[in-house]
Amino acid sequence: MPYNFRPVNRDQNYLLPLSVKDWLPQGHEAWFVLDAMREIDLKPFYETYREDGSGGASFDPGMMVTLLVFAYLQGVRSSRRIEKKCQEEVVYRVITANQMPDHCTIARFRARTRDKLQHLFVEILRLCREAGLGDLRSVSIDGSKVAGNASLAANRTLEGIEKEVAEILKEAEEIDRREDEQYGKENRGDELPEELRTSEGRLKRLKEAKARLERAAEEAREKQAEKIAERETTEQSAGVKLRGRKPKTPEEAVDTEAKANITDPESRIMKTAKGYVQGYNAQAAVARDQIILAAEVTQEENDQHQFSPMKETVESNLNCTGKHNEVGAYLLDAGYCNEHVLIEISRGQTVVLMATQKDWKLRNELREKGCPRGRIPNSLSLAGRMERLLLTKKGKKLYAWRGKTVEPVFGQIKECRGCRHFSCRGLPAASSEWKLECAVHNLMKLFGSGNAKWN
Repeated sequence: MPYNFRPVNRDQNYLLPLSVKDWLPQGHEAWFVLDAMREIDLKPFYETYREDGSGGASFDPGMMVTLLVFAYLQGVRSSRRIEKKCQEEVVYRVITANQMPDHCTIARFRARTRDKLQHLFVEILRLCREAGLGDLRSVSIDGSKVAGNASLAANRTLEGIEKEVAEILKEAEEIDRREDEQYGKENRGDELPEELRTSEGRLKRLKEAKARLERAAEEAREKQAEKIAERETTEQSAGVKLRGRKPKTPEEAVDTEAKANITDPESRIMKTAKGYVQGYNAQAAVARDQIILAAEVTQEENDQHQFSPMKETVESNLNCTGKHNEVGAYLLDAGYCNEHVLIEISRGQTVVLMATQKDWKLRNELREKGCPRGRIPNSLSLAGRMERLLLTKKGKKLYAWRGKTVEPVFGQIKECRGCRHFSCRGLPAASSEWKLECAVHNLMKLFGSGNAKWN
């Protein structure tokens, strides 16, 4: 009896169904993404295109945005990998309606529409709010260090930069001398050598890094000069010399070991639990049901100055969605704690719970001391009052939501979707990429909830 196999005929003209609607099952997330993008106002993405229809035909911006959203949803960020997916995978053929943009087109579109991604983030947040998501009983704010598109080895001190600049200029001068001998001073010769073109680009980045270090040094001098002048004024008014160590001179206050990165001068050296990375500090404000309400990127190595900007961004984004309810409480870890934030919290109307020490120390203190009782002593400092509030049963119960909201969100973005580093360079590009990641996160939460209005 012969084998009973399905025929293998690679000369058959068409193997797929005639309609793309039959290529994927109805519950596939690609259909959800397509439906969601139809509900979003994408007009800002069309602003750079001619309305008269002249010129060569372009890929539809709506399709390109949808392609980027779906690719990031699957953890695919490289424009070349996206191009390959469009050629090989059925789901990407459905997203692009059988069109195949190349990696250059994808990269240029992403760079050109970078400033529109905040609008996309707010629009997806609006869909989440309309579906009843975004529990504002508490909002947790935290930061996570994300590596940039640069290496720690590319950092240079000011002295190192000046030495490298001198070497590049010397190299360029030597090339000019050899070309003068070969072609004559009046003749151009052929195209500029490849190594010189590369050196010019490297020289430009070195000059940018040098300028940043020089600005930082000048700011340090000015700050120290102001401190010295303030001390002298205090001594003159008091009529006595202040005790303590004499302040450094403005030149001594300059950090000669400060470094700047020549690959991405806007990135910074960030300390993480696993060591140091060259990158940025990505901030997120997360509602109780893990919907991201605000997403920003900063160059600052710590979170101490990020509470007020993030709080303002949360309120602005909620206003833009048309559904602005008051936030019940903001929850912050010890990284945000400083005297200025404590004063701001004491003067504000919104409830803010902020750890004044590491979470594990707070848990140990709670086990040792238990919940405080009685009236708050008048002698307690602002930090002491915040510590006491966190140790109460109500404060402990409310603060526990911080670890259950923002920490899992960072895990889902960085571990599940693989966003451990930015693919673009520069602060504006990194900020836009982070907003796209957070917008995709919200879209998947909406998909998982089953509450989208078109469902």
